[in-house]
Amino acid sequence: VGASDHVRRDFNPPAPDVVWCGDITYLHTGEGWLYLATVIDLFSRRVIGWAAAEHMRTELVTTALEMAVATRGGHVAGVVFHSDRGSVYTSHTYGELCTRHGVIQSMGATGVCWDNSVAESWFGTMKRELAHRRRWATRAEARRDLIRWIEGWFNPRRLHSSNNYRSPIDWENLYYRRGDGIAA
Repeated sequence: VGASDHVRRDFNPPAPDVVWCGDITYLHTGEGWLYLATVIDLFSRRVIGWAAAEHMRTELVTTALEMAVATRGGHVAGVVFHSDRGSVYTSHTYGELCTRHGVIQSMGATGVCWDNSVAESWFGTMKRELAHRRRWATRAEARRDLIRWIEGWFNPRRLHSSNNYRSPIDWENLYYRRGDGIAA
């Protein structure tokens, strides 16, 4: 299962829940690799779904997508989800999950990192600010740090130039407070 590229490197949608992106990275621990899948709302750069596991099976990305859907209250029909063409995203199971929620799949070209550069950049930031500063003895330690970093720092407090130097949550709140659909 493959999908067209509906995003075409336009990573600045006009509102939340228009385009999400996702990808997978891996983190070293004393117990072996911990794989991390994320779902990021391109409007605010907020991580709205994520999952970490010792495997890179389809269940990893379906768990992250289910979290994103729950974060957004379950009503996400029409959202475009953009990813690479990795086997977990092209799987029948993932495609069915997207269809069930009304999520439109979009995929960049094979092997072209620029087609999903926001997800790639997020992983670079996370590794620079968290993973490269820590040595995790266990996967559980890494998960705890990820929770703190994503939910306690990145989403509510980390400033972004693409958000006019506001945090992802602040940028979304500003959008909804204004009511006119324009965040400034």
